[in-house]
Amino acid sequence: MKIGIIVGSIREGRRGRGVGQWVLAHAANRPDADYELIDLKEHDVPLFTSSVSPAVAGRAYEDPAVQRWSAAIDACDAFIFVTPEYNHGVPGAFKNAVDSLGPEWRNKPVAFVSYGADGGVRAVEQWRQIVANFQMFGIRSAIALGMFTDFAGDGSVAAIDRRAAEAETMLSDLETAVARLAAPAADALVG
Repeated sequence: MKIGIIVGSIREGRRGRGVGQWVLAHAANRPDADYELIDLKEHDVPLFTSSVSPAVAGRAYEDPAVQRWSAAIDACDAFIFVTPEYNHGVPGAFKNAVDSLGPEWRNKPVAFVSYGADGGVRAVEQWRQIVANFQMFGIRSAIALGMFTDFAGDGSVAAIDRRAAEAETMLSDLETAVARLAAPAADALVG
């Protein structure tokens, strides 16, 4: 099973890349899944302007950057959204990138690692509504990092035992969801 850890911030000076690497470090020694860091900033997804809805595009997109983004997302069985909270909501570039695709997301599990002044929890609540449209399965266990409590002076995620335990729970729950959805009985449920 392949799980993409998507860094959803493209801002200069962002903390998202470090958070994504922190998640990847926790996932590195897990034997049942391969984890890959997918940095949205490296994909340069343009604003969604296509006249063709991604839901009916058949994974064939006009823009080469969107086609590369599609291939990266389609190759994954599940995702971890590493998301900041901007103005009590999801980051615009990340939302645009999600909206630029369709079937690549469908019926796949997703977990959330958020960060912000209040842990990014409002962004996660919005993401849960958004991913439901793709019939994605939101994992309940999540990690909410506080900007003033969970980061070291250099901007990296601080070594906090509670956060490491939360990461292990989230990763286990996500892998379990992927395995259950891949089981033959799941085919009848998600048809």
